[in-house]
Amino acid sequence: MVNATKGLFISCDIPMAQFIINYNASLPASQKFIIRALDNTHLFVQPHAAEMIRSAISQFREQNSYEKPA
Repeated sequence: MVNATKGLFISCDIPMAQFIINYNASLPASQKFIIRALDNTHLFVQPHAAEMIRSAISQFREQNSYEKPA
Protein backbone atom coordinates (compact mmCIF):
# COMPACT_ATOMS: atom_id res chain seq x y z
CA MET A 1 0.00 0.00 0.00
CA VAL A 2 1.27 3.45 -0.92
CA ASN A 3 1.14 6.36 1.51
CA ALA A 4 0.97 9.83 -0.04
CA THR A 5 1.50 13.11 1.76
CA LYS A 6 0.54 16.47 0.33
CA GLY A 7 3.31 19.01 0.74
CA LEU A 8 5.38 21.81 -0.68
CA PHE A 9 8.75 21.16 -2.32
CA ILE A 10 11.34 23.86 -1.57
CA SER A 11 14.54 24.16 -3.58
CA CYS A 12 17.07 26.70 -2.30
CA ASP A 13 20.76 27.18 -1.58
CA ILE A 14 22.41 25.56 1.44
CA PRO A 15 22.40 28.63 3.75
CA MET A 16 18.69 29.27 3.14
CA ALA A 17 17.86 25.59 3.73
CA GLN A 18 19.77 25.74 7.03
CA PHE A 19 17.86 28.89 7.99
CA ILE A 20 14.53 27.14 7.33
CA ILE A 21 15.64 24.03 9.25
CA ASN A 22 16.76 26.15 12.23
CA TYR A 23 13.52 28.15 12.11
CA ASN A 24 11.55 24.90 12.16
CA ALA A 25 13.64 23.64 15.11
CA SER A 26 12.87 26.80 17.10
CA LEU A 27 9.12 26.17 16.95
CA PRO A 28 7.13 24.05 19.41
CA ALA A 29 6.48 20.46 18.30
CA SER A 30 2.86 21.21 17.37
CA GLN A 31 3.95 23.90 14.86
CA LYS A 32 6.87 22.15 13.15
CA PHE A 33 6.35 22.06 9.39
CA ILE A 34 9.23 20.11 7.80
CA ILE A 35 8.09 16.69 6.63
CA ARG A 36 11.51 15.68 5.30
CA ALA A 37 14.84 17.30 4.49
CA LEU A 38 15.64 15.56 1.20
CA ASP A 39 19.22 16.81 0.86
CA ASN A 40 21.24 19.98 1.50
CA THR A 41 19.17 22.10 -0.87
CA HIS A 42 15.71 20.50 -0.97
CA LEU A 43 13.01 20.36 1.69
CA PHE A 44 9.52 18.88 1.73
CA VAL A 45 7.24 20.85 4.04
CA GLN A 46 3.57 21.05 4.97
CA PRO A 47 1.67 23.19 2.45
CA HIS A 48 0.19 25.55 5.07
CA ALA A 49 3.70 26.70 6.08
CA ALA A 50 4.48 28.57 2.84
CA GLU A 51 3.45 32.03 4.03
CA MET A 52 5.03 31.51 7.46
CA ILE A 53 8.36 30.61 5.81
CA ARG A 54 8.17 33.60 3.44
CA SER A 55 7.49 35.91 6.39
CA ALA A 56 10.42 34.53 8.41
CA ILE A 57 12.77 34.92 5.44
CA SER A 58 11.56 38.47 4.83
CA GLN A 59 12.15 39.42 8.48
CA PHE A 60 15.60 37.81 8.38
CA ARG A 61 16.55 39.78 5.26
CA GLU A 62 15.32 43.05 6.78
CA GLN A 63 17.39 42.46 9.92
CA ASN A 64 20.48 41.63 7.89
CA SER A 65 20.46 44.33 5.27
CA TYR A 66 23.02 47.11 5.18
CA GLU A 67 21.97 50.71 4.78
CA LYS A 68 24.65 53.25 4.02
CA PRO A 69 24.77 55.95 6.73
CA ALA A 70 23.72 59.40 5.59
